[in-house]
Amino acid sequence: MAPALLGGRIVSLVGGERTVGRIVEVEAYTGLDDPASHSARRIGRTARNEAMFGLPDTAYVYLIYGVHWCLNVVTAPRGEPEAVLIRALEPMEGLPVMARRRERQRDLASGPGRLTQALGVNGSLDGHPLAQPPLRLELPRTEDRPSRIGVSGRIGIRRARRRPLRFFEEGSPHVSRGPHARLDLEPLSSQDLPEPPLP
Repeated sequence: MAPALLGGRIVSLVGGERTVGRIVEVEAYTGLDDPASHSARRIGRTARNEAMFGLPDTAYVYLIYGVHWCLNVVTAPRGEPEAVLIRALEPMEGLPVMARRRERQRDLASGPGRLTQALGVNGSLDGHPLAQPPLRLELPRTEDRPSRIGVSGRIGIRRARRRPLRFFEEGSPHVSRGPHARLDLEPLSSQDLPEPPLP
């Protein structure tokens, strides 16, 4: 499911201001048997990760380092805590709003903490249905999908970091930068991906 979200759009109307970004980088967290997941079996179900156990197409929003909010899309049926972290967006609409929120003109949404700041996303949207405003996920149309999708290990985690669960649009200048496990894998073709399920 994670690579099938590439090319989709996140539409934010937070604060009455429209900002839109096209998804260019994601990471998958695959539930109970993923030791890097917030819902790993050793952690169990908690108040923090409750949204992960909810309906698919729900936002799971959490704080890291006490500073940065991260936006995830719940992808599995209710009770199966799987989610996709949105790691980077290509800004499409509302760039002046994003720049004001970010207090800079560059790298507006190249990283999970940066993109939530640009979109105005915070913990109040944890558990929000992503089919509804003020934060919506629009699945990619065929023409929006990247032609080549890179694969690597995940960034910023200690456990299972070499699992090939980070997917990104090859050649995009908006992909985040960070230490990740290079796995010497062939890029995927978007033509080989399944259609994402309708919300």
